[in-house]
Amino acid sequence: MAQPTIQALGRYAQTHWGPLTRSLKDLPVSLPDSKVLHGAGQPYPLYIAPTENPARVWSILQQQLPAAQLSKIRLAVLPPAVLNNPAAVPEPGLLFVPHPYVVPGGRFNELYGWDSYFIQLGLLESGQLGLAKALADNFVYEVAHYGKILNANRSYYLGRSQPPFLTDMVLNVYRQTGDKQWLASTLPAIEKQYQYWTSGQHLITAGPAAGLSRYAANGHGPAPEVLAGERDAQGLNHYDRIKAYFRSHPVADYEVRSYYDRTTDSLTPLFYQADRTMRESGFDPSNRFGPFNADILNYAPVCLNTLLWRMEAQTAQIYTELGRSQLAQRWQAQAQKRAAIMAQTMWDEASGLFLDYNVQRNQRRFYPFATSYMPLWAGLASVHQARALRNNLGRFEAPGGLQTSQYQSGNQWDAPFGWAPMQLMAVEGLRQYGYRQDADRLSMKFLAMVGRDLARTGTLVEKYDVQRGTSDLAGQLQYGYKTNEIGFGWTNGVVLALMRGLQS
Repeated sequence: MAQPTIQALGRYAQTHWGPLTRSLKDLPVSLPDSKVLHGAGQPYPLYIAPTENPARVWSILQQQLPAAQLSKIRLAVLPPAVLNNPAAVPEPGLLFVPHPYVVPGGRFNELYGWDSYFIQLGLLESGQLGLAKALADNFVYEVAHYGKILNANRSYYLGRSQPPFLTDMVLNVYRQTGDKQWLASTLPAIEKQYQYWTSGQHLITAGPAAGLSRYAANGHGPAPEVLAGERDAQGLNHYDRIKAYFRSHPVADYEVRSYYDRTTDSLTPLFYQADRTMRESGFDPSNRFGPFNADILNYAPVCLNTLLWRMEAQTAQIYTELGRSQLAQRWQAQAQKRAAIMAQTMWDEASGLFLDYNVQRNQRRFYPFATSYMPLWAGLASVHQARALRNNLGRFEAPGGLQTSQYQSGNQWDAPFGWAPMQLMAVEGLRQYGYRQDADRLSMKFLAMVGRDLARTGTLVEKYDVQRGTSDLAGQLQYGYKTNEIGFGWTNGVVLALMRGLQS
C-alpha cells in the first residue's frame, strides 16, 4: 500500500474519535434514536435502573446541562421486572450510564457491547487511556444496575447481551495503569457477567455439549428497532422479507413449521425469540444457524464458548495478579473443562475447522465461518489445529481480506462481506502461532482496501465487500438493514491495531 494512503488511513482512525464520543453533556445528541419512532416535540425518556438513585442522577445532569436542555429530558425509573421483559417499557429510550463512551456511528448512536472492545483497542493506540477505561467502567456499571453488559444502552436491548469481552477490556486498562485496587473492584461485575452466560437458559445441561453455553435472549415478539428501522423501498421490513422467503423456498436446515406458520402466514413466537437471540450473538443476520439464524437456540457456538474460555482463563490471571491463588486455580480448572468439551464437540478433524455444535442433533454443522479463527486468537487452539486453520485460509481469503463465510445468502454476515473484528482476530491468532507472513498478508489486504475506499469516499464504514474491495454494497443486502454505516468505531480501532501489528 502506498505510504500516503496508509498515513491517511491511520490519521483518519486516530482523529475520528471525537465525533463518535458521547458524554452526559451530549445527551441532546444521544437521546434521539433513528431506529424507533418518537413523538414530535415530546421529551425524550432517559431511563435509570431501579437500583439507581433518581435524585443523584438528576443532580449530575443539572451540573452537565443547561435548563433549556433539561426540559427536553424525562428521567424515568425502569420497572423492576423489565430486565427479563423489555416490552414492559412503554416508550423506547436511552439507558443512563455515568461515564463517556464511543458509539459505532450512523444509526448506532449508543454504547454497544462487543463493538466497544475493538473501539477500546483503537483508543489505546490513540493515547486515550481515560476514555478506554471509561468504556470498561460503564460495563461494570451496566452489570451492577442492568444485570449484564447490554447489547446497547437502549431500553429495547435490556433482554440481551453481546459477545463477552469484559476481562479483555479490564486487562487492557490494567496493563497500562497497574492499578490493583481498580482491578479488584471489577471482579464482582466479571463474576456476575460470567454467571449470566453460564446459568439458566444460556447453559446447556444435557448431551455431549453439557457445560457449554449458548446465546438466548429474553423478550417476546418482533424486535422494536427492526419494525421501525429496517424497511426497504417497498415499505417491507426484515420480517416481511423473511415470510416471503419461507413462502417460496424449501428449507433443509431445520423444521420450518417451528418458525413459520404457513396457514396464517406468520412467524412463530419461537422465531422471534431466535431472532432476538441472533442479535445477542452480534452476527445479525446470516445463515450460519440455518436461514436467518432461526435455529440458533439449538447450537453451542464456537464464538461464545471461545470467549467464555478466555474469560475463565483471564479471570484466573486476574486472581493470580491479586495473589489469590486458590480462586485462580478454580477458574483455570473451569477453563480446562470447557476446552476439553469444545475439543470433543466443535473441532472437526476432517475439515480442519472449529464448527458450531447442534445440541438437538448432537452433531457439528458444516458451515465454514470466520469464527473458526477465534480459538486461534484466544490461544485455545493446539499447534495441530492452528496448522489446519492456517491451511484453511483459502476458504475465506479474498482480495480485500477475509470474508465471513463461503456462502452468499443476501445477509451481511455472509459472503462476500468482511468485517474488521474478524480480520483482527484471525490476524492476531495467526501471528500468535507463528504464521507471521499470513498475518501480514491479510493485514495488508484489508488495510489497502480500506485505504483505497477512504480515498474514494472520505469515510470508514462498518463492513466491506472484500471480493470487490469496496464499501458500495448497493443491491447486495436482501435482509436486515441495507445501509453501510459511517464512522465507524470498530473499523477505526481495528485499522490502528492492524497497523501496530505490522510495525511490531
